[in-house]
Amino acid sequence: MSIDNFNFANKKAIVRVDFNVPLDENGNITDDTRIRGALPTLKKILNDGGSLIIMSHMGKPKGKVNPKFSLAQIKDAVAKALGCDVEFAPDCAKAAEAAKDLKPGEVLLLENLRFYPEEEGKPVGIEKTDAGYEAAKKEMKERQKEFAKTLASYADVYVNDAFGTAHRKHASTAVIADYFDQQDKMLGYLMEKEVKAVDNILSDIKRPFTAIMGGSKVSTKIGIIENLMDKVDNLILCGGMTYTFAKALGGKIGESLCEDDKLDLALEIMKKAKEKGVNLVLGTDCVAGDSFSNDCNTQICSVMDIPEGWEGMDAGPETRKSFAAVIEPAKTILWNGPAGVFEFDTFTAGSRAIADAIVKATENGAFSLVGGGDSVACINKFGLADQVSYVSTGGGALLEAIEGKVLPGVAAVK
Repeated sequence: MSIDNFNFANKKAIVRVDFNVPLDENGNITDDTRIRGALPTLKKILNDGGSLIIMSHMGKPKGKVNPKFSLAQIKDAVAKALGCDVEFAPDCAKAAEAAKDLKPGEVLLLENLRFYPEEEGKPVGIEKTDAGYEAAKKEMKERQKEFAKTLASYADVYVNDAFGTAHRKHASTAVIADYFDQQDKMLGYLMEKEVKAVDNILSDIKRPFTAIMGGSKVSTKIGIIENLMDKVDNLILCGGMTYTFAKALGGKIGESLCEDDKLDLALEIMKKAKEKGVNLVLGTDCVAGDSFSNDCNTQICSVMDIPEGWEGMDAGPETRKSFAAVIEPAKTILWNGPAGVFEFDTFTAGSRAIADAIVKATENGAFSLVGGGDSVACINKFGLADQVSYVSTGGGALLEAIEGKVLPGVAAVK
């Protein structure tokens, strides 16, 4: 069933969106891309004369109520984006009455799904190595089914428009689909676009294929890096992980971010790239700061020789040139993760250089896919989102899809 040919008139639709938007210290949304991305789906339901139950997660509250991650903070922003009032259910598992009272054209936003451990379906307070873990896991799976059944009971129709969590078999992204007939569950517009964008890359990779992976830690990207090595011609690693590689090679990195327990892993990645014939590109210089702030003192340093008391905060001028030289001739580009602390205006030059090079390559016929929260925030900050081929709302889901993995959130509906 396609959302396009379904009539939502007098139907209650429960829609899984990804409203895990970045907030500042005052709870204000700093990038509303994900909310705007879901609007076509949400407005289609309302325009048809349906009523809308919106569910999402925010952050990682680990199965506990945490006001810092409450969706109450974004209720007004969602109402403004939709152009109508939005009711709020302060407990997503106890919203039956509120859902029942919804009339056509009305909207209910549920509280953070991840305030319940059943959403992710992971046993709480027990490690995988503990005795009894398997029994606890089995019990949690049953609880997850009940949680999903409760959510499903609020509505007649289920729509999954949360590509950012499509790679997770969570209650609201996959399990819930079991409680709807095939004709009453479908992908939203955003999900359909995301799946097509991935198909564009996978069905016909035009070479050279260049992937740019940024971010602070090697450990969070290791699976992705290893999988990409079988697909890409060039792999640029930037951001905070630069300094783990520099230290592994014997460099002095001052106070820069570093995973000391991943130095061997960094060397292993370099070795694998060489064996597979992948051109691995690392930063050679950086903009260092004497404190983690926008108005700190700065200097250009070799990544192998950062003074004590200073930390690498952005890619340096030589690094920017070397990255651009690899990106501009590419015909397929994937960008996930910034080159520096782009939130501070002083340290945007590295990420900006990557963005500009991607735009130039796109103008020359490359297919460019930008994905992951920080990369999306970057491309939006620079006002270049409409000059790349596609901006994805998904980080992990996008990368797993490109690896060729089946996404549970898509499979459960299709």
